[in-house]
Amino acid sequence: MMGIAWELIVFLTYLAAAIAATSLSLWLATNGRARGPAIKASAAALGFAALWAFFVAGFGRAEPITHTALVTSNLAWLWMLYRLFGHDDRDKRLGPIRPVVASLAFIEMTQLAIIGTRLQSQAQPEAEALIVQIVLTLRLLWCIGALVLVHNLFAGASQQARLALRWPSAALGAIFLYDLNFYTIAYLGSDTPDLLEDFRALALLVVTTLLAVGFLRNKSELRFRPSRSFAFQSFSLLLIGAYLVVMVVLAQGLAYAGSDYGKILQTGFVLLASVVALTVMSSKRLRGWLRVTLSKNLFQHRYDYRSEWLRFTDTIGRAGPQAPPLLERAVQAVADITDSPSGLLLTPREEGGLALAARWQWPNIDVPALAFDEAGARFFEESQFIIDLDDIRRGDHEGIPPAACPPWLFTHEQSWALVPLLHYEKLVGVVLLARPPLTRRLDWEDFDLLRVVGRQLASYLAEQSSQDALGDAQRFDEFNRRIAFVMHDIKNLASQLSLLAGNAEKHADKPEFRADMILTLRNSTDKLQGLLARLGRYGSHTDGAIEPVPLRVMLRDIAARYHTQPGSITLIAEDDLMVRADPEALEQALVHLVQNAIEAVDDGTPVQLRLVPQENGALIEIVDSGEGMSPEFIRTRLFKPFHSSKQGGFGIGAFEARELVRAMGGRLDVESREGLGTRFAIFLPGDQRLDLLQQMQDRKKEVA
Repeated sequence: MMGIAWELIVFLTYLAAAIAATSLSLWLATNGRARGPAIKASAAALGFAALWAFFVAGFGRAEPITHTALVTSNLAWLWMLYRLFGHDDRDKRLGPIRPVVASLAFIEMTQLAIIGTRLQSQAQPEAEALIVQIVLTLRLLWCIGALVLVHNLFAGASQQARLALRWPSAALGAIFLYDLNFYTIAYLGSDTPDLLEDFRALALLVVTTLLAVGFLRNKSELRFRPSRSFAFQSFSLLLIGAYLVVMVVLAQGLAYAGSDYGKILQTGFVLLASVVALTVMSSKRLRGWLRVTLSKNLFQHRYDYRSEWLRFTDTIGRAGPQAPPLLERAVQAVADITDSPSGLLLTPREEGGLALAARWQWPNIDVPALAFDEAGARFFEESQFIIDLDDIRRGDHEGIPPAACPPWLFTHEQSWALVPLLHYEKLVGVVLLARPPLTRRLDWEDFDLLRVVGRQLASYLAEQSSQDALGDAQRFDEFNRRIAFVMHDIKNLASQLSLLAGNAEKHADKPEFRADMILTLRNSTDKLQGLLARLGRYGSHTDGAIEPVPLRVMLRDIAARYHTQPGSITLIAEDDLMVRADPEALEQALVHLVQNAIEAVDDGTPVQLRLVPQENGALIEIVDSGEGMSPEFIRTRLFKPFHSSKQGGFGIGAFEARELVRAMGGRLDVESREGLGTRFAIFLPGDQRLDLLQQMQDRKKEVA
């Protein structure tokens, strides 16, 4: 009775495995939403595996048609494995793989000839036993070769490609590892283990489940990138050989436990070995440890410098609309060397110190606006020191000032290393690397390679900065040419209006009309002449005379100028503060900022113009309640010429205002929140501070 129940359970298990594999195969073949590598080959492999399971359930294991279906299923798994290597036509570069695949295919094809031989020798027990031994030997060779290919498929892939390969590799590894255990026990015991053969349907169910999870979740592309393949393949063969030795010893030991207990122990050992193998294959930490251990003991150097350099140039030289910006690629190029999953790039600010310039796969770390102050940036520039932050955490910070390790670095546990980028002994940036899956201390080889890569990256970044500056200069030249045309047209118009005013004085008949026309024309002429004078002074920020300026009077005049516009000005100026400045330049800067504030407000809310007393100077604030600006826009575009958010704008208003204020020894700051508004603050120094700045500039001119 128990035997009949067990046979029914085995039959239902094979039937369930066949149905599951058929369902997934049809879904992969017909559903366009399936994502993953080698979709068609995987669908075919699952279909042939399902056919084999149907034949086992319907005809039994010993029938020739079932053996033929098993051979076909194995060939389909092999084709799927090859397509995983050759996804997206990359098989053209996989010459060493094809002979192995062809050899395994030949080994499996010989099984078809053996099936015919067994039909003719059924009445000869000695010949049947010899054929069984040959079949098992070939099956062992097949399993070993297939496992080696699975190992090389996963170990030789890039870090990004492993996300796509982990589930198919785990599925293939599971089926081949199970067969390796099954045929090893059969070979050593000279008999087929019935219990393990009954459980082969469960192995197919596990493979189907792994593939289903992978195809439902996987959206990554493959990129096969072998490195030091000979050593790693040899090591994988050594591991498989050691595994077979252990299997032989255990099988001989289990033989003494009796047939009943022996089957249970064999089954438990197979399950345990499968779990261990899948755990090792899927663990990044264990793979990292294995790679580091092999590099340390088998090679003179940790890094394969040729492959590292090829990967570096490939990352930096990547182009096209889909490629990340150069700053992000620079971070990735450094992070790939240490297997860091993410990183940041900090670059010098115009005001001094370092600020965040780019992120690579690290969106959740908070970086202040001033990431490193001037002292921290000076330390990296002078010392060229690569900092291991774990050493700082352990208290080993000898020779490293606090400015080089600000507190925000240690609020995130993934912060790991700081790599300076220097070009001609000038700091171009600092890369912050995240902690790799296998944490280790940086040694001299890491420092040497990172220092060389840092200098090379710095040259690329400096070249891009020079190209941007050249582009800005060319655009300035184009802008100046346009201004020359505008000035020419305005001159002609002013001359015509002046002539018209002169003729009107002579020929107008009505005295009232004549007087009104003369007044209007003269006002227009004055306005055009004033515009012409301002355009003629464009760009000469330091030529104006520095003199005492009553700020409240100037702000009142500017507010009166805009009283007819929808966004009126609210003036808050209790004290009449005096500063020394260039009146025309200061007025021009204020007009730029007030005009931008009025245009930013679309609901009629007044723009506030405040005058605040300061120690050693005065502060002028222009505050609006418009849409505001993002930190990214303020950092990268607000003060960049020719980057305008207005249709047809030149994008020089904020840049011009800042340069005018700086030329007078002042400072322009901005604070903004999206949806709340913007505050521009102009600080102008008092007499004593301005005199000191003037003396310093005079000394520089004398030295020059």
